[in-house]
Amino acid sequence: MSASHTPAPSTAPASLGALKVELWRFGLPIVWFGLVAAISFIEAPLKFQAPGITIPLGLGIGRLVFAALNVAEATLLLVYTVLVFFPAQARVAKHRMMIWAALVLVFVFKLAVVRPPLNARTDLVLAGADPGQSPWHYVYIVCDVVTMMLLLVLAVQAGRAILAAGRFTSQSR
Repeated sequence: MSASHTPAPSTAPASLGALKVELWRFGLPIVWFGLVAAISFIEAPLKFQAPGITIPLGLGIGRLVFAALNVAEATLLLVYTVLVFFPAQARVAKHRMMIWAALVLVFVFKLAVVRPPLNARTDLVLAGADPGQSPWHYVYIVCDVVTMMLLLVLAVQAGRAILAAGRFTSQSR
């Protein structure tokens, strides 16, 4: 093998350090999944059922909560991105990198394309206007569902790598 050719990353970590990285690659998507599920599919619809919560008040609360969620998501995405590429000996395989890239695209789309019209609509409601129904809420929900599916795939892939590492380490004893 020539010095310029590097082997393709494997799906099974070869060392204890790589196993630790894989454990992080498993845990981060699970935490992120839980955040999205809790905020988007539990908190958001329930807040409007609380006594005394008006539409403008609920939208104001929602804006704060979803801004915080997006900051948490950006942080988790940044940490996961580091785990995708480093350390070099534990870099993920190409198929896992494609799932990560799809996750990045969905997140950027949600922030750059979907959030602005939702924020503009919230501004109108808070100013006393009635802008009517908006399809952007449904687009945001689809983005969250796709995000959750991608996170599950990443967690399953990391879980498989962890199991493979466990079999490897038990066989090498």
